[in-house]
Amino acid sequence: MVKRRGSAGGIGEALIDRVWTMVSQTKKLAEWMPMVERCTDLAGEEGVPGYVRLVSGFMFPQQDGDRSWIKERLAAIVLHHLDIFYKMEASNVGLDGSINTLKLVDYGDDSTLVNWSSEDSII
Repeated sequence: MVKRRGSAGGIGEALIDRVWTMVSQTKKLAEWMPMVERCTDLAGEEGVPGYVRLVSGFMFPQQDGDRSWIKERLAAIVLHHLDIFYKMEASNVGLDGSINTLKLVDYGDDSTLVNWSSEDSII
């Protein structure tokens, strides 16, 4: 079995509480992730493990020019660490089964480190 991992991060010029309020609300995903056009509730309650959403847009360009889509299930939120874990259940981008993590870290000077990572297994 091979593990495939990836990550991206950046520093936002905002207090960690403000960043958390933005990234923890599904309805605001397109406001801070410009390649996302729509995020739709499919099942469960936002912020509660088991919640399912459908994210669509141009996150991963498709050869036919169509939008990419990803069905994600909230696996966990760790409030005292400000981590969110989603499992990609289905997609048209080949990332089914991967676990995505969004982690926030107070970076001082009213700024926040935002780190996104993904890991999956290839059999």
